[in-house]
Amino acid sequence: MEKRITPDGYFISLIVLEILFHLIFPIASIIFFPFNLSGIILIIIGILMTFWANFLLLKNRTSIKPYGTPSFFITSGPFKFSRNPIYLGMSIALFGTGIFLGSLSPFISPIIFVLLIDKSVIPAEESNLEKKFGKNYFDYKKKVRRWI
Repeated sequence: MEKRITPDGYFISLIVLEILFHLIFPIASIIFFPFNLSGIILIIIGILMTFWANFLLLKNRTSIKPYGTPSFFITSGPFKFSRNPIYLGMSIALFGTGIFLGSLSPFISPIIFVLLIDKSVIPAEESNLEKKFGKNYFDYKKKVRRWI
């Protein structure tokens, strides 16, 4: 079986990268105290969204693994407004971390995360969902956007 970096791995790596960029290459301070504290709110929102979506997957006993085969199709909770609320939550948390740090360089991490997930993870997941749920998933894709 091919080893792949999971979205969680990307997320943790990119948070570390944000902090390192801020400490080593801050470029320019763009968000100052107390405004940088608003980043904490976004971090909390992102984490809560991620946990909520994970909870629904676990509650419905479907695969939580990005490359796994789902057994249940969820369209409630955060899945009503995003086909990928876990990745959206992680992106919001990364963006919030950038705001909290306050310098320009950390904002590269959320961009990298969205591009990596959008190009390397989501297509495989959507393919699995299309194979497993067919028309129901295609109808869902027409109603709910990939991110927001």
